[in-house]
Amino acid sequence: MAAGGDHGSPDTYRSPLASRYASPEMCFVFSDRYKFRTWRQLWLWLAEAEQTLGLPITDEQIQEMKSNLDNIDFKMAAEEEKRLRHDVMAHVHTFGHCCPNAAGIIHLGATSCYVGDNTDLIILRNALDLLLPKLARVISRLADFAKEQANLPTLGFTHFQPAQLTTVGKRCCLWIQDLCMDLQNLRRVRDDLRFRGVKGTTGTQASFLQLFEGDDHKVEQLDKMVTEKAGFKRAFIITGQTYTRKVDIEVLSVLASLGASVHKICTDIRLLANLKEMEEPFEKQQIGSSAMPYKRNPMRSERCCSLARHLMTLVMDPLQTASVQWFERTLDDSANRRICLAEAFLTADTILNTLQNVSEGLVVYPKVIERRIRQELPFMATENIIMAMVKAGGSRQDCHEKIRVLSQQAAAVVKQEGGDNDLIERIQADAYFSPIHSQLDRLLDPSSFTGRASQQVQRFLEEEVYPLLKPYESVMKVKAELCL
Repeated sequence: MAAGGDHGSPDTYRSPLASRYASPEMCFVFSDRYKFRTWRQLWLWLAEAEQTLGLPITDEQIQEMKSNLDNIDFKMAAEEEKRLRHDVMAHVHTFGHCCPNAAGIIHLGATSCYVGDNTDLIILRNALDLLLPKLARVISRLADFAKEQANLPTLGFTHFQPAQLTTVGKRCCLWIQDLCMDLQNLRRVRDDLRFRGVKGTTGTQASFLQLFEGDDHKVEQLDKMVTEKAGFKRAFIITGQTYTRKVDIEVLSVLASLGASVHKICTDIRLLANLKEMEEPFEKQQIGSSAMPYKRNPMRSERCCSLARHLMTLVMDPLQTASVQWFERTLDDSANRRICLAEAFLTADTILNTLQNVSEGLVVYPKVIERRIRQELPFMATENIIMAMVKAGGSRQDCHEKIRVLSQQAAAVVKQEGGDNDLIERIQADAYFSPIHSQLDRLLDPSSFTGRASQQVQRFLEEEVYPLLKPYESVMKVKAELCL
C-alpha cells in the first residue's frame, strides 16, 4: 500500500498473472479491496461478539461500522502506512476516520494477526472454492473425451519408444486419474482449514481475559462466535501469534501436486502434437509462428507447462518460512507470504482455465494413428503369428527363426532406407507361412492388441470419476475463457 507506482500504468511493472492470465474472480479474491474489506468485516464481527458478551459497545457504533465496510479510502490508508510503518494500524485509523463514534472500540483486544491471519484463511478457503469446480470441469471434459475415444487403438509408449497398443481413451484416463487425486486433495485441504480465531498477541488470549475480567467462558464464547460468523466450523485451540505456517505448506503442496499433473498431461499433448496424432484447439486466425506460417504450435499446453513449473517451485517458500518461525512468531514470513500465496492460486487458476479450454477442443487424427500402428504392429504381432503356425502344425523354433530373419530385413528397410515396415508382405511372400496367410488380417486387427482398455475406461468412469464429480454438476456447463 505504501510503496509502488500506478499498477494500471504501462510505465510500471504488473504481474502477468494478474494482467494476462488469471481470471477476474481469482484476481479479486487476492485484491486489496477484498483484503481490507475483510479486515473491516472481522473488526465488525469482533465488536458484535464483544457487545453480545457484555462489553460497553453501543448499537450506534455497530451500525456505523456496518455502514462503512466498503467506504475504504485507499489513499489515506497508504499515507497512514507510510507515516506509521504498520499496515494494520494504518487501516485502523482509516476505518476510524469514517467511523468516529466507533473509532475507540475498533480492534479492541486484538492483535494484527487477528485481521491478517484470519483474512488469509478466509482468502485461502474462498480461493480453493474457486479452484474446485474448475478442476472438476477439466476432469468432466476429459472424461467425455475418454468415453468417446475408449475404443480407438493407439500405439503405447514406454521410454517414448513403441510399446504395446492401448486406446486413446485409456491414455486419457491416466490423466484423469491424477486429476481426480488432485480434486480429492484440494477438497481435503479446504475442509481441513481452521480459523485462527480470537487469540491475542502470543495466542494466550490474555487481552480478552482482561477485557472480560477473568471470565474464561466468555473468552471461549467470543472465539467461537467470531469463528462461526466467519463461516468456519473449527478454530485452532493452539496458536502463537499466527496460525501455524504448516497450513500454508499443506495448501501449496496440493497446488504443486496439481501443477505436476497438469505438466505431465500437457507434455503428453505436446508430444502427440509433434506426432500429429492429436492437437489442442487452434483458432481460425491464430498464428503459430511469425516466420513460419504453416506452424500449429501447442501454445496453450506450453503455457500450462511453463506456469506449472512455477507453481511447483512455490511450495519451497512456505516450507522455508515455517522452518524459521522462531518461538511464537517472526515477521520474516510476511513479505514472502504476500507473494507466494497469491501467486500459487493465480497460477493454479490460470492452468486450470487453460487446460479446460484445451480439453474442450482436443482434435484426434485417427488416420495418422492408424498409420503409426501399421508401422509397428507387425513386430508386435510376431508372437501371435508363431502361435498360429504352431496350431497349424509348425515348429515353434523353426517359425521363430524364420520371423527373426524376416524382422531384421524389415527393420533394415525402415531404419536404413527410410521405407515402410514390410514384414507382413515378406511373411505373405514366404511359402513357409502359407498355412496362416488367410488368418493374417485377423491376427493383425489392432483391437485385439488393446486388452481390456475399453472396459477399464468404462469401469473407471462409472465407479470413480462420475461419483467424484456429482457435487459439481451445477457448474459443469461453464465454458473456459482465456484472458490472453
